Amino acid sequence: MSERDGHPAGRAPYRVPSPAETLEAIGTGDDEAATCRELAALLLGTLCDAAAVDLTAGGRTERAAAAGDVRLLRAPVRVPSGRPAVRAVDEGHPLRSWALGPHGAPVHGLSTALARHGTSYGTLLVVRTGAAFTDGEAAAVHFAARVAAVHLRHARRLADTERVALDLQRALVADPGRPHPNLLIAGRYLPAGTSALVGGDWFETVRLHFGRTLLVVGDVMGHGLDAAVDMNAYRSTLREVAATELAPHRVLRQLDALVADDAARRPATCLLVRVDPARGTALFASAGHLPPAVFAADGTGRLLDVPVGPPLGTGLGGYESVAHPFAEQETLLLYTDGLVERRGEDIDASLARLTALRLPPCAGAAEAADAVVAGLDARHAEDDVAVLAARIRVRPAHP
Repeated sequence: MSERDGHPAGRAPYRVPSPAETLEAIGTGDDEAATCRELAALLLGTLCDAAAVDLTAGGRTERAAAAGDVRLLRAPVRVPSGRPAVRAVDEGHPLRSWALGPHGAPVHGLSTALARHGTSYGTLLVVRTGAAFTDGEAAAVHFAARVAAVHLRHARRLADTERVALDLQRALVADPGRPHPNLLIAGRYLPAGTSALVGGDWFETVRLHFGRTLLVVGDVMGHGLDAAVDMNAYRSTLREVAATELAPHRVLRQLDALVADDAARRPATCLLVRVDPARGTALFASAGHLPPAVFAADGTGRLLDVPVGPPLGTGLGGYESVAHPFAEQETLLLYTDGLVERRGEDIDASLARLTALRLPPCAGAAEAADAVVAGLDARHAEDDVAVLAARIRVRPAHP
């Protein structure tokens, strides 16, 4: 590799990126891997022939990004480690090194920690052939590393918040109330991917008198920890109101009035079903929620016509209850919109895809829930998914 004017032939001259250019190029999103790639790309295009970013988490260090002539990165340049190195970098002193690269060409390296306020998130290494890094260039590399560190700190805090919300969500939906023994239920909750913000989807069961059980599925608008907290508040309030044995539409009416008095509470959709196995009926009421589905013994499905009132929290009221037969060997399915809705698709087409499913004949509640999740590829949905399946328990006939 020949050189001219301090930079390799065929490459544009090295230049120092402006602070504005650095701020604009790094941290365009909330993903730490993308931030590392942006950092390496910026420096490759301005100050070096190769760049690598190694991140440290949980005591392990892994390469998150690399750009340029990776052969140069194998030169034995020194990488900072330990508290003294972090302190030196925080004070604006990146560590320099010199080595022989491929074909004996001199390689100058500059390594600096991605650190803020004494906390290191990883290491940046930049190398180039030809001229050593000037003080001004070293300062630009250090500035870029500090900008990246700010975004890495934000990304990890956001990831921690998402993890707390997801753990809260899972804990809440994994422990619904117990229905009467005459009803079999199965619930499934699937967050939308590993990095998406968790939402306010939830389901619940409330045990009532005379062998009846109230089934609930709801969806708080929005995502993140606030939505999960609001979801828990809805769930707690609904348990209290439902315990009064009111009809489903009156439960919604009271819940709507209570939530409307709290301006900080997010609106939510909700579907209530009071199942009475002894009479073979179910009483439905909806607050802005998608219609329930029933699958017959042969596995064919249909939607139930349920009057839809406004979402909870508007204070408008106007909820109605409607009864439908619910026979043994049928499976009742409640769900949130993430199960069926797809971007750019009409909701009628989405619901038609649900009813077009054919469940295994006489499927149990758990088998039905799993079949619906698999049949609609809910594990790759764009939104969180909550599903609640219910069947009347068939008692063996006595001789």
